[in-house]
Amino acid sequence: MFENLSSRLQMALRRVTGKGQLTEKDIDEMMREVRLSLLEADVNLKVIRTFIANVKEKALGEKILKGLNPGQQVLKIVSEELTKVMGEENVPLKFKTAGVTVFMTVGLQGSGKTTAIGKLGRLLKKEGKKVMFIAADVYRPAAIDQLKTLGSQTDIFVYEEGIKKALSIVKNGLNYAKENNYNLVIIDTAGRLEIDAEMMQELKDIKELAAPDEILLTVDAMMGQQAANVGLSFHEQLGCTGVIVTKLDGDTRGGAALSIRQISNLPIKYVSSGEKLDSLEVFHPERMAKRILGMGDMMTLIEEATANISEDDALNLMEKMLSGKYDYNDLLKQFKMIKRMGSLSRILGFLPGMKNLKQQISNVDDKELFRIEALVKSMTKEERSNPQLIEKQYKRRRRIADGAGMTVNDVNKLIESRRQQIKMAQQMQNISPNSPNPQMPNIARTQKVKKGKGKGKGRFRY
Repeated sequence: MFENLSSRLQMALRRVTGKGQLTEKDIDEMMREVRLSLLEADVNLKVIRTFIANVKEKALGEKILKGLNPGQQVLKIVSEELTKVMGEENVPLKFKTAGVTVFMTVGLQGSGKTTAIGKLGRLLKKEGKKVMFIAADVYRPAAIDQLKTLGSQTDIFVYEEGIKKALSIVKNGLNYAKENNYNLVIIDTAGRLEIDAEMMQELKDIKELAAPDEILLTVDAMMGQQAANVGLSFHEQLGCTGVIVTKLDGDTRGGAALSIRQISNLPIKYVSSGEKLDSLEVFHPERMAKRILGMGDMMTLIEEATANISEDDALNLMEKMLSGKYDYNDLLKQFKMIKRMGSLSRILGFLPGMKNLKQQISNVDDKELFRIEALVKSMTKEERSNPQLIEKQYKRRRRIADGAGMTVNDVNKLIESRRQQIKMAQQMQNISPNSPNPQMPNIARTQKVKKGKGKGKGRFRY
């Protein structure tokens, strides 16, 4: 996400980050590049002018120009102003303490609204909510089928009555939710190709009937700054409470995310960056600003890891690496952990300064993980648990390569990769069974810890 914008902004900031002293000319040149990068990203002109004026005013301060590290201070200013443009802080969803919480989703047709509902329902179900969907998009028959498919994939009940009056469906659906003790209902309303009076009236009627706790507007990131105008129109007539930005992975510009808060005054609550149901993430303006500027997003990475990787699994893998007993069965387990966190490129995007590194290791992608997995699955059970067998016998390597449709050289690379993983883990931790390290529990100490004890998750290297 934000690939072009991120590249241009980072290039503009390099003009000043490497200098010991800055002049007004340096700042002007940098701001000219920043302005062009924002225009290319299709950010609203009003937002650009405000952003440029604020950054320039702070960057030209005497404290910055004569500071010990002015370049880093300018980077900090740009990061803070980007955060301010996108809303400064995350605005969480509102839930009733008792009874049924109701979310109503609105948006133009094609904005990814129905898919976003499936992703949101899945996410909130994982948080312990008993979720139900109401299929009130009666103008597009495929929308009902799509929601039912998403419901079956997420194991969420979909209340639907086919092609009937939307208002009647919502009324009956809410009664059904109360009778069956659902505590969260998400209503899928009809979208249109454009905003019209008839559409708005129906949405107003549903709002009056359902009294929703949240009215969530879904906007397509590829609309650019036009998404902000759509958001303003919906907000003025319905009083929306937040935005879900969809298709952010397909947008190299990013104008929607950078414009909508300032123009419509609506907070972005979630962003969707992929087709899979696990691709919806909570929107944190500060973290997103850092990702755009190539500063990484370690907080989100840690949250993703703790949500998808158990402490026992992480510690067991680390123990095996440090003891040299890490085999190909463990490698498969490690790949499953990585897959639960999303694509490899997405994970790399959370790490600081990964843009240049991603170019250097462009051959390492999700397909590479599947290739390695194919090699491991071509091994016998004995070979997976005893890596030395493969290392010693060429015939085994030849058979494994043929079984996976690859070459012996690919098998050799896998063998070397496993060795390097073990070596790097041991060097990084510098742990032996008899020399406890306060940074990481050693093998002997960890074995004494009972499973299920302690809070949080462990760490592992991949």
